[in-house]
Amino acid sequence: MNIAKAQRRYCPICKKHTDHDVKKVSVGKAKGAMAQGQRRFKRKLRGFGSFPKPNPKDRAKPTRKLDLSYKCKDCGKAHNVGKGYRVKKFELIRK
Repeated sequence: MNIAKAQRRYCPICKKHTDHDVKKVSVGKAKGAMAQGQRRFKRKLRGFGSFPKPNPKDRAKPTRKLDLSYKCKDCGKAHNVGKGYRVKKFELIRK
């Protein structure tokens, strides 16, 4: 996937469309790693082997999620758009 290094986008801080620099950022860990549902699920996995659910330890995703950070050239603030997406090949190109 090819994406332009410089884009004209809406800046939520300036509240207008300005030129932005695009930077690749990897998506971090999920915030709810030890949320109540996850703790309940971990407790469920203990006990009789894989009872009552199969253990999902070795099921890795094919690619990591990619997030793009947009830095406004006017105010210098950076912001993200969306939740990120999965791509195998990613390249920032100059237009």
